[in-house]
Amino acid sequence: MKWFLLVATVLVGGIARAGGDGGTPILVYHRFGPRVTDSMTVRTSVFEAQLEQLGREGYTVVPLKRLVAHLRGEEPTLPARSVVVTMDDAHRSVYTEALPLLRRYRIPVTVFVYPSAVSRADYAMTWDELSELASTGLVDIGSHTYWHPNFAREKKRLSEEAYARLVDDQLRRSRSVLESHFAAPVDLLAWPFGIYDDELMRRAADAGYVAAVTLERRPASMSDPMLALPRYLVTDADQGARFEALLAGVGSAHGSAPR
Repeated sequence: MKWFLLVATVLVGGIARAGGDGGTPILVYHRFGPRVTDSMTVRTSVFEAQLEQLGREGYTVVPLKRLVAHLRGEEPTLPARSVVVTMDDAHRSVYTEALPLLRRYRIPVTVFVYPSAVSRADYAMTWDELSELASTGLVDIGSHTYWHPNFAREKKRLSEEAYARLVDDQLRRSRSVLESHFAAPVDLLAWPFGIYDDELMRRAADAGYVAAVTLERRPASMSDPMLALPRYLVTDADQGARFEALLAGVGSAHGSAPR
């Protein structure tokens, strides 16, 4: 009984902190479908159950850009139980599986896109599909670099000068292509594989990004660098009490999540 009360106290305390002084959870999804085909796939039915759970538990899903404005001191407060939803890679299942649920539950999301795959790779959305997402008023478009490189690997492979050119091209070309397609500023970035360092953050700032997200299992708060905001990688196993614990920050680790 004592153990149960302790766990309940931690859960309730964590939930009370979400979106408040304890930080705001940023969730990241990749793919959806009727069944799990890999570690990044969340079944569509599980995603809907998670959205229902957010509503039932009194959470407010806020756009990432609103959280960024709050962390930058441009918006003084957020709802007490705020959570942010993001989706990486512009997988076609975001259009076919997730979009109907986003519309039904009126959930704002940020979709991070690497343009080299759009309308080219069979797993990715087309430009028309992305435009339909953006036209809903629920979806913001962010950059995931131009072709999703592993910067740690490229830094070892290339000369210092070639690496610097690659980074700048990846950051700037993605912004340019996305802004030309959507006629709107693109100043939010998701680091591929969650990889970042001081040099990458400096180059992202020089390229015009105001905030970037990575993969670290803890809530985002004002103590985090704006160009390295942590996110929770959501999997199909994050259901019920496990999803509640994730939102509450129970068992959060300061290391990177699985990629």
